Amino acid sequence: MSISSIRKRILIIDDEDDIREVTEACLRTLGQMDVLAAASSQEGLKMAEREQPDAILLDVMLPDMDGTVVFKHLQANPRTCAIPVILLTAKVQASDRQRFHELGMQFFIAKPFDPMTLVEQIKIALGWD
Repeated sequence: MSISSIRKRILIIDDEDDIREVTEACLRTLGQMDVLAAASSQEGLKMAEREQPDAILLDVMLPDMDGTVVFKHLQANPRTCAIPVILLTAKVQASDRQRFHELGMQFFIAKPFDPMTLVEQIKIALGWD
């Protein structure tokens, strides 16, 4: 099996059931990816450490812990610090993007996103073929 044929594993951390379900369906069917899903920050942090996904799609506005705080926890943990994180956010003002960048967050996808282009956006952001 060649490296390019290995399926990517993506962890979605989002408290909205609809967003998780649509994102998961897109990644599985259009992206041929394996998908893990967490409905809370704490569940997502545990799952990231245990499962070691290839990337994480992280909602910024979570009820139990802000996505930027989750990102800081991921960065502080030696087991998760190398996992690329893409923010899923409705906060797309220039000031928000600047704040995310200052925190070391390189990638984001604006909500609402187009399910038909989501996989391509992820692949471009992460440099995946």
